[in-house]
Amino acid sequence: MSQVTSLVQSVDWVALAPPTLTAAVALVVLVADLFVPAARKPLLGWLATAGLALAVLSLLPLLNGDRRTFCLAGHPDVCSYAADPFALVIQFLVLGGALLTALLSIDTVKDQDLPTGEYWFLLLSSAAGAALLPASRDLATLVIALEVASLPAFALVGLRRGDRLSSEAALKFFLSSVAATAVMLLGVSFLYAATGSLHLSRVAHALTALPDPRLATLAAAGVALTLVGFAFKTAAAPFHFWVPDTYVGAPLPIAGYLSVVGKAVGFSGLILVTVQGFPSYADVWGPALAVLAALTMTVGNVAALRQDPYRAHSAVRLLAWSSVGQAGYLLVPLAAAGYVHDPAHAIGSTVAYALMYAAVNLGAFAVAALVARTRPGNRIADYRGLYARRPLVALALGFFLLCLAGLPPGIIGLFAKVTVFSAAVDAGLAWLAVVMAVNVVIALYYYLQWTAVLFRGAEEPGTAPEGPRPAVGRVPAPLATAIGLAAVLGVALSGAPQLVLRFASGALL
Repeated sequence: MSQVTSLVQSVDWVALAPPTLTAAVALVVLVADLFVPAARKPLLGWLATAGLALAVLSLLPLLNGDRRTFCLAGHPDVCSYAADPFALVIQFLVLGGALLTALLSIDTVKDQDLPTGEYWFLLLSSAAGAALLPASRDLATLVIALEVASLPAFALVGLRRGDRLSSEAALKFFLSSVAATAVMLLGVSFLYAATGSLHLSRVAHALTALPDPRLATLAAAGVALTLVGFAFKTAAAPFHFWVPDTYVGAPLPIAGYLSVVGKAVGFSGLILVTVQGFPSYADVWGPALAVLAALTMTVGNVAALRQDPYRAHSAVRLLAWSSVGQAGYLLVPLAAAGYVHDPAHAIGSTVAYALMYAAVNLGAFAVAALVARTRPGNRIADYRGLYARRPLVALALGFFLLCLAGLPPGIIGLFAKVTVFSAAVDAGLAWLAVVMAVNVVIALYYYLQWTAVLFRGAEEPGTAPEGPRPAVGRVPAPLATAIGLAAVLGVALSGAPQLVLRFASGALL
């Protein structure tokens, strides 16, 4: 009897609160949708937003400790869930990003006649999976969390019924993600066969001394396949092909959600498996990630540079390709972690960059959602003269673009790029630092070009897009709040950028 009792695991509900609350509110929204009359459906959006705010607040009791749950009996250090500082930072990023997405979505759901209950249930379900992933400490929980975050996103992308672009985007996103998951699961199965465990700490220990050369070969294949699977999830080239069409076809808030929360999920998983699960294979994944970083930033920035400002949806396409380029920058410190004895500082650079990128990129998508209300084509040319029509919105977008470019007054963008550059130099990756410097210069052109458009006058004769100019309407309060929150967060981070890096580095693993 005592033996059976010892196998019963205690559950720390306080540690589990962020993903659990999010999932619980998702179920409440789904059930409430059955009983709420059509005229009151917008209340579901406010309920979902309040639930996400509550999930963010549930992180506060966890700040003072390192809590673990679902641990093996007799092995309190071998756990499946850890609410450690690294998990809390990423959970704050994904839940905060989901909260901003919810604010962006309140008017989009109504304007585009999206199914209300389904939309909010899917968004909250995806956010719950995204919040679970950074706290996962075994490969099974990691894969399950990744799929819980991804599966609802497929439906969200294709939720605009009857829209060809939306259906095509959802199909491309689904097929690429399923392929990535299949490759990843094959890699995980190889690792389990070679090491006999799914817990990251035990996998790391077993990989250092495999008794049979055949097991070593199997483990190496497992490591490679797992990394390829995560490369799909992070939109690293050459596994990035789904990004531009998916962003264009998805509702704009969901495109912003994928660019920030989806990317954070992929990178946090990649950090966990490389630094915690495969440290003995650093000589393999370090160079591989360095090559991926160089290729990804180059492909993303060159493609963004070639966007025609008069092409339909060119603003969203530019943000999509920009997000691919930014993924390359995020990969640089992760690659550098494979070359140094203490990876915490290098990984801290990735986390700090992700925090900056999340705030300003969601802000840029918020402005794009506002412009799309009166100019559905969402061309870059449609932003011409935005300062004359909406000066505060134009200043906010200019600030977001300058942060992404790494120019003042976006100090946090400049600081984040310098820390990433320093991580590459400190790791001896001078060639990667040079590639990054060249790409930063390339990116300056299209970011500054778009910023300049905001402050120009009316279109010259013959250059304006076809169709009448709709009247400038009132900015909806939720959308204005999202833009304001992103701008305030960007300014606050620019005021004390060193605190961001110190916080991120101190939160690492």
